[in-house]
Amino acid sequence: MGLLDSFEKGLERAVNGAFAKTFRSGIQPVEIASALRSELDKKAAVVARDRILAPNTFTVRLAPSDDERMQAIGQPLVDELADLVAKHSRAQGYTFAGPVSVTIRRDDALSTGTLQVDSSTAQGSVSWRGVLDIAGQRHPLVKARTVIGRGSDADITLADAGTSRRHVEVLWDGERAMVRDLGSTNGTLLNGRKISESPLPPDATITIGRTDMVFRIVAQASAPARPAASDATRAFDMFDGGGRA
Repeated sequence: MGLLDSFEKGLERAVNGAFAKTFRSGIQPVEIASALRSELDKKAAVVARDRILAPNTFTVRLAPSDDERMQAIGQPLVDELADLVAKHSRAQGYTFAGPVSVTIRRDDALSTGTLQVDSSTAQGSVSWRGVLDIAGQRHPLVKARTVIGRGSDADITLADAGTSRRHVEVLWDGERAMVRDLGSTNGTLLNGRKISESPLPPDATITIGRTDMVFRIVAQASAPARPAASDATRAFDMFDGGGRA
């Protein structure tokens, strides 16, 4: 099932059949979904480290009559549109620089049956953050040197008897990363290969004891400004396309 097919089925659950008949003239909800998808593809750009950065704030501008009908549906429509953005971004491997927001807004300059989508990346400079994904939890590397192990004095403590108290450390300078075994009893694997010290590329897996840790580099930026309270909006955090985002 395609994304637009999925969107239409979700919309059917949000809008009753009698109301849906009013869309026989003017903008159809699926046309908004298609426009958002096109905007994502058009504005997505490779920025660094093989990351494709896509816009994360969207304003859908509609003619007064179309806006009135869409606002009557309210939050269910906006929720479906925001979910579509998330699903399409995950499918394409796009990354967001901050929280995603979708807003529907009236534009008196537009005629019935036409729409305009404006998009942008969250204001603020994009920076790259190193993180470790461990057992479904994300641990930001907030220090230049992060020690992982079983001991309570480790920066990240693991409940894994197969690890040493101070088993391994990850070095991160904001651009590059390294992993270094700290003389552990059972050793350290990087992508299945035993190492004592090695550069740490994005999406590599570090294994100590029975624990797998995936190193990732994700984009971050300040959140976009919130829209006016009168606009239908959905905002949510999805900093890495699906990866969380």
